[in-house]
Amino acid sequence: MGQAWGFGRHGGPEVQEFFDRPDPVPGRGEVLIRVDVAGVNPLDHLLRSGLVDGLDGGRPFPRVLGMEAAGTVLARGEDVNGLEVGDAVFGFALTGGGTYAETTVLSAPNTARIPAGLSATVAATLPVAGTTAVDVLDQLGLPSGATVLVNGVGGGVGLAVARLAIGRGLPVIGIGSTAKREHAEGMGVLFIDYTTEDIATAAHQLVPGGFDGIVDLVGGTSLRTVAPLARDPRNVLAVSDASVSELGGRFVERRVDRENLERSARLALDGVLAPVITAVHPLSEAPAALAAVENGHTSGKVVIKVA
Repeated sequence: MGQAWGFGRHGGPEVQEFFDRPDPVPGRGEVLIRVDVAGVNPLDHLLRSGLVDGLDGGRPFPRVLGMEAAGTVLARGEDVNGLEVGDAVFGFALTGGGTYAETTVLSAPNTARIPAGLSATVAATLPVAGTTAVDVLDQLGLPSGATVLVNGVGGGVGLAVARLAIGRGLPVIGIGSTAKREHAEGMGVLFIDYTTEDIATAAHQLVPGGFDGIVDLVGGTSLRTVAPLARDPRNVLAVSDASVSELGGRFVERRVDRENLERSARLALDGVLAPVITAVHPLSEAPAALAAVENGHTSGKVVIKVA
């Protein structure tokens, strides 16, 4: 038996609970891991709230929270290639196992070995934020010197996108709240504080001719505010709002396979994709960790240290 934190039904924070569960049995194409570190993401509370379908693996309640983790392989299911018992790995829990737990199962095709020299803490931040940043910059395909606007720059994904863009020689302007300014400016982002500035006016002053690429991590009304600032609407990429197509833009095409995980890990080793980890919580503080992310009070990446 091991401790886990999850939810007994769909709803708000009131449905969350700690509980004990037996070690999951890895099914076909899965590996059982001892969780060292779990990443915390906005997707976690969206899944708890029942706003995202298809990522629970059909598992009964109570379900474990969390989508990404790093740890050590304890057992393999059938048809698992490239991973062995004892390997240090990181990846996605795409079949509903959750990651806020002492042990869990990861989808083997969406799991990779942690390369030597990369910590489990950093590796646990890469499945969501790292691979998203790679996907976004690859799909934009902008040449060095092109300008990029990141709407929602202060979170884990936003800072990863900004870091990778700057590493590719792309000047980055980021939009966020006052609390997100320090980390963004610390990596070279020109910052627009939407709480004190008019976004369109400030953006025009910084880049009068419009942006070569826009990455939106907010959606809704905010997306509709920034989309007209693009020189070409086809270079507006949204990570969380598929209605971007109505504005002439594109929804990011996610690649969550082992190859993209390995690529993100190499970039992290090289320092090109260096996650900004602002809080490390023990499993006992998982409620506080997710609450901070759900309330938008965090800058950078929050992780849960399990082992």
